[in-house]
Amino acid sequence: MVNKFWFEAKNINCFKGGFRVIKDLNLKLSYSENVILIGPNGSGKSSLLEVINRNIYPVITKDSKLKIFDKELINLWELRKRISTVNNDIKNRINPNLQVFDLILSGLYGRYCYIPNKSKRDLDKVENIIINMNISNLSKKNFSYLSDGEKQISLIARALIKKPDILILDEPVANLDYKSKFFVIDKINELSKLNTKILCVTHNISMITEIYDRVLMLKDGKIIADGSQKKVINSENLNKLYGIDVEVTKNNRFWNIKRLSKYNYKNSYTNSKKN
Repeated sequence: MVNKFWFEAKNINCFKGGFRVIKDLNLKLSYSENVILIGPNGSGKSSLLEVINRNIYPVITKDSKLKIFDKELINLWELRKRISTVNNDIKNRINPNLQVFDLILSGLYGRYCYIPNKSKRDLDKVENIIINMNISNLSKKNFSYLSDGEKQISLIARALIKKPDILILDEPVANLDYKSKFFVIDKINELSKLNTKILCVTHNISMITEIYDRVLMLKDGKIIADGSQKKVINSENLNKLYGIDVEVTKNNRFWNIKRLSKYNYKNSYTNSKKN
């Protein structure tokens, strides 16, 4: 019987610098679903991605279990082929004069530079991904000439060139202006027609569009809510997640947060000192 889960964690705890950053994690992620993970800064989102990408390892106990692609021990080369991650650090590795076409092509080689002696097969792969993502207008542009939103989409195209099973998007709209943010969100929504499933990690609920089958809320290293958008996205859960008094509404298929009262920073700081 083929396992339907690509990620399985049972009673997982992880430490970084002496601090427990993942606490009693019990989580299964299916091949059939697009998942969005939301949480405030410092909630453990990046640490969970490090667990998935095998950059940090859990404490092993007799009651714990961690499987990725149904394997407790997985070759890192296999992992890199099956999971592609796009984060904001990647932009700093790109030669500003590299054209988008060559940037996407470089993903086949695990590099971020111009690749000489390109085969026709590789060229066809790049052409196909450019057509599927409808970014032909970007293909001959230098990376430095792109808007921030266009840079993000170009990096996503590069990540998809190897046809991974899972695409991880780590804060894909961070530091983008409104035009670039909506451009990226719309392009990500179009990816739902491809076979690759998405795990999107963000603190911005406007990222939660109809393509996501499941929402996870992470706070202080723990999953505090898990389920469909209808089940999870509500004012009570958002208040608990962010520790502020907000009302969540849905307008034209997008979720929005409205602050209901001023946050009492002084009392919050006093209470945290007491605890």
